[in-house]
Amino acid sequence: MLRVLRPRRRPGWQTFAPALFLLCAFAVPGAMLVAGQGEPALNRIDTTWQAYIFTLHAPFWDGVNVVLNAVGYVGMLVLHLVLVVALLIWRRPKAAMFTALAGLSALGLTQLTKAVVGRERPQGATVLSDTGSYPSGHVSATTAFLVVLALLIGRQWAKVVAVLGILAMMISRTYLSAHWLSDVLGGACLAAGVVLLLWWPFLKICVQENETAGRATIWRAGASQRQQEAGQQE
Repeated sequence: MLRVLRPRRRPGWQTFAPALFLLCAFAVPGAMLVAGQGEPALNRIDTTWQAYIFTLHAPFWDGVNVVLNAVGYVGMLVLHLVLVVALLIWRRPKAAMFTALAGLSALGLTQLTKAVVGRERPQGATVLSDTGSYPSGHVSATTAFLVVLALLIGRQWAKVVAVLGILAMMISRTYLSAHWLSDVLGGACLAAGVVLLLWWPFLKICVQENETAGRATIWRAGASQRQQEAGQQE
């Protein structure tokens, strides 16, 4: 039988500490770029990775990455919205609130940082991109959605899927020369850190909400309720 999303209860520090670490990993390179010290410090690793990823170019991977480019930003935002609506239908309004806040916060901070840092993108990008290279918006949107989904599901396989999906998008953005390696790392750290930081106060609330809603699927619970109402009317 299918189940609704079932987040697991975990100690708060297991969420708060990684969130702070990830946000620091995002903020330090961003501050260095603003101060003018980021390019020299990050240039070697960025250019080395860019040269390596260029050797992997092939028609098949070109097609795969065009698809990832299409679904990585707008597609992920749409999926995020669909998840919010689904949680409301499944009678998880607090989980829906957490999901919406996580998506909007990651999106807003990503665009704000792009404007503040103003880093130029690599030369030779094969896809159209907006201004600002640090951090990657595609990676940020993908990370926000997949981390939220993994937290709500609370299963090991969901975490594995999230990690693989994030890595695929990170590689894709550098493959397409739309971002430097440090850009995609920054996007992943920002979104994951924001989601985990918001999950810290929402964790117990969402778990309690889920337990109150019951283990049965919503349609089954609704059917039982209708049967009881019909019996009372008779």
